[in-house]
Amino acid sequence: MRFPGAEEAAKARENGRVAFGAAARHVAEHARSLVRLELELAARELRRRVAAVGVGIGLGAGALLLALLGVPFLLAAAAAAIALVLPVWAALLIVTGGSLGLAGLLGGLATATLRRGAPPIPAQAIEEARRTADALRNDVRG
Repeated sequence: MRFPGAEEAAKARENGRVAFGAAARHVAEHARSLVRLELELAARELRRRVAAVGVGIGLGAGALLLALLGVPFLLAAAAAAIALVLPVWAALLIVTGGSLGLAGLLGGLATATLRRGAPPIPAQAIEEARRTADALRNDVRG
């Protein structure tokens, strides 16, 4: 892969001249392209994590809706069916426990999904930038 300014540096070497300006331009343009790539990596990682947080929030909203409303008509029908065999109070208690158990399950799924996406920090991009900076420092020293 050739970077902008590489041709100028090659021409300067062919002519036997030391072209410090061309080499500096080449390094600066190379560094700019690296920075651009690092920023693109960070943006992609942030988008992925924000999407995971969005899914977790959606699951949490579903859990909250189930916990507050309890799907009234379905639960009333289930309680009425159980009340044919057990006392009404026992039927209502069973249906309430089932709805709260389902809300707890959805809440647990929401929590797990939110933890996967949070905090929305592009750790991979930060680590790659550190490695690039270390490599550039080692090249300058060596």
